[in-house]
Amino acid sequence: VQLQASGGGSVQAGGSLRLSCAASGGIESIRAMYWFRQAPGKERELVAKITSGGVMNYADSVKGRFTISRDNAKNTAYLQMNSLRPEDTAVYYCNAEITPEGWGTAALGYWGQGTLVTVSS
Repeated sequence: VQLQASGGGSVQAGGSLRLSCAASGGIESIRAMYWFRQAPGKERELVAKITSGGVMNYADSVKGRFTISRDNAKNTAYLQMNSLRPEDTAVYYCNAEITPEGWGTAALGYWGQGTLVTVSS
């Protein structure tokens, strides 16, 4: 099982980016999917979460600007980021609770590689 994150880049403040996180491999099911970020010199923080049923939660710092979504048929989560600010600059990581094929109901946590988002003022 692998998670592949993509969509990072450089934008000016006020701009938008859309990140994608695609899970592949022998997957039985995916529970919650998450986006984290880590800015230089700071700890990794949770940005957004979406459950298998579509319930979404956000960090206060991104509420009203970021939207998490998922396409269960494609095993993919997205993070639409609008009104970006310089303080959103970070490496963004996706994470998912995945039950591999043949693992019954047990779910393991998987991380994707980071994708860099740079917002200039």
